[in-house]
Amino acid sequence: MNAPQKKSSPLRTARTMLWALLGVRKGSEYQKDVESITPLQVVVGGLVAIFLLVAGLILIVNWIV
Repeated sequence: MNAPQKKSSPLRTARTMLWALLGVRKGSEYQKDVESITPLQVVVGGLVAIFLLVAGLILIVNWIV
């Protein structure tokens, strides 16, 4: 039997995604992330990151202009 999968916290998911964007991950940490982060967490985290990026760019453009 497989043990119940422990879900990752939102903070750990965000940290994992930021490290992934930089392309720097330890092999052991990668294995822990694969075991604990669900695809739904990755999709939601990506959507939040895109929203924050677009909002930040809009704020910068409005501040400059």
